[in-house]
Amino acid sequence: MAAASVTAPWLLRRAFQALAFSQPLHINRNLSFCGNRCSFPVQTPLRSSGLCHVAQVIKGDNDVLLKGVGDKSAIEEVKHILEMARRAATRREVLHTDFLTPPVIKESMLVLGKLADVKAVAQGGYPQAERCRISIGHSEVLTSDPDVVAALNFFFLSITGNFGFQPCSHGDFLGAILGTGIAREKLGDIILQGEKGAHILIVPELVDFLMSTLDKVGNISVSCMQIPLLALEYEPPRTQSFKTVEASLRVDALASAGFKISRSKLVNLISNGDVRVNWTSVTKNGTILKTGDIVSVSRKGRLKIGEINTTRKGKFAVELIRYL
Repeated sequence: MAAASVTAPWLLRRAFQALAFSQPLHINRNLSFCGNRCSFPVQTPLRSSGLCHVAQVIKGDNDVLLKGVGDKSAIEEVKHILEMARRAATRREVLHTDFLTPPVIKESMLVLGKLADVKAVAQGGYPQAERCRISIGHSEVLTSDPDVVAALNFFFLSITGNFGFQPCSHGDFLGAILGTGIAREKLGDIILQGEKGAHILIVPELVDFLMSTLDKVGNISVSCMQIPLLALEYEPPRTQSFKTVEASLRVDALASAGFKISRSKLVNLISNGDVRVNWTSVTKNGTILKTGDIVSVSRKGRLKIGEINTTRKGKFAVELIRYL
């Protein structure tokens, strides 16, 4: 396929060279955890191609490691990643996870930071990436070079169409892609490009399928083209901030105000599993929110909880930041 030639040749050559080395790769030991191993994320100077976190790791026991997982909803995914790490270290090979949510990335990198002879690199394609894949391998096999990791981990696609008169949201693009049958975990961030469409990150094995299958987003006809890493365009997401005064910090109260839907409808969405807090589905209407929490509702978008103050009457004045 012609689109396959779009990827920068030097990038692929570097990737294949990294895999073909018969002797151990040079590992930059300055990229390892130091000091308190519970600190996260690692504040290491990174290149613009999107290296998220790097972990150099020591011995640990599976059960003990999993007991240390703070976000209990992430345990099963962390357990699977831990098993991948053991396998990668034993076979001296490099394995890649699917795209993971920030809570799972955080917990996984902390756990991987306690294994022997394993190195882990989490990357989402650009510095502010939200969803990342973790590459796991023996410390003498896995390279730290973000360009090489990117070439092995995912491809970039540009989805273009005439969106000038009918703009499409993040949810519109996501819905159209999932409608082709692709699972969410095979897809990275969706970066809106205004009237031009969107850039997306996807696992390499599904590039050809999506390019041949996706023909519409909403009512707009679209085309997909593979683009090189350096062609990825990123701008901070557009947001709208406003304040609401509520009697409580319950998710049903704040989400109802943030998405401007009735509280009864919001309760039904929670019951159907359509409401998530920090990427984890909530089942209780009374879940209490705090500053920094991310609330997302299927087909409605997402919002962030900003500053919270108590009024003289004992209510809560809450800043809500809606992602557009």
